[in-house]
Amino acid sequence: MHVHFKNDTGKCHEVQGSDTVTQVIRAPDGRKLSFETTGAPRGKPVFLLHGTPGGRNGPRPRGIVLYRLGIRMISYDRPGYPGSDRKPDRTVADAADDVAAIADFLGIDQFSVVGRSGGAPHALACAARLKDRVICAAALASLAPHDAKGLDWDSGMAASNVDAYRKAGDDLGALIAYLDEQAGQVRGHSEGLLKRLWPELVGHDKDVIGDIALRRIIAQIHAEALSETAYGWIDDVVALGHPWGFDPADITAPVKLWNGSEDVFSPASHTYWLGERILSSELEVQDGVAHFAAVEILPRILIWVADKANVANKANRERQAEWPVGDVGSGIGPMSLAGQARV
Repeated sequence: MHVHFKNDTGKCHEVQGSDTVTQVIRAPDGRKLSFETTGAPRGKPVFLLHGTPGGRNGPRPRGIVLYRLGIRMISYDRPGYPGSDRKPDRTVADAADDVAAIADFLGIDQFSVVGRSGGAPHALACAARLKDRVICAAALASLAPHDAKGLDWDSGMAASNVDAYRKAGDDLGALIAYLDEQAGQVRGHSEGLLKRLWPELVGHDKDVIGDIALRRIIAQIHAEALSETAYGWIDDVVALGHPWGFDPADITAPVKLWNGSEDVFSPASHTYWLGERILSSELEVQDGVAHFAAVEILPRILIWVADKANVANKANRERQAEWPVGDVGSGIGPMSLAGQARV
């Protein structure tokens, strides 16, 4: 792993290892943001936004798969999770500013965004707020806004999620105490959260979590995300349970909306609601699978993302080829496209 830390003097420190590069930068407001890149160094940049609770080390395809797809994957810790400073009172929309700051640091003009579970609304925020910088977005097992008109928001949702989001709106102190207690259990036993969720899991989710290797990965992600405090988890739930700060209907970039028909943590009705409002979306609700299938479906989603990026790249090259020879007054050169609730 290559680890770079950019301190206040602008100097970087590096530790070498695998093909993953981890960096810590300062957001415009001075907060630390920790992110990592993996895959093809000159590939199509794709931000992967983690679930709740989670972190930049969330489940993702192996580096060789990303290389074959030509993808440079970028993932970061949302504020309050280890590695990134907390941003009190953050909204879902604020994620766009952090993603833009990382892209600017890396010299990336355009990119794609994929979000899973709690990260999915944050991916939609990027598509809504960053406009032409986002080539495409994918939201896997996403919630709809808590104030979504015409949606019975709690219908079909697991009791633990209903309780947490109601606390977020009605009794913040109770939510903090509840999630702090849950985080403590995870610190004491890395599979603590999965064991608590087990009675609420439906058939396919139990099959997914029954895989020992994947269960260990997810448990480790939970343990690392909650190793210091529960602030990241708390702030995610509060942000998701309040107005998001943007209208999904403002999105014009291509969007892939995916969910499992049996999802009880982000019910499929939420995905249908989003599909009705995002006119540029493709909607897929897969029969017989549930929430954690969003981990399994990621490689196929990345193929969709890569195809969209390839089309965009081709269009950019064709536009550049039409520029008059010698028209260099603007100093503009070719556009730079270079650059694993619950998981």
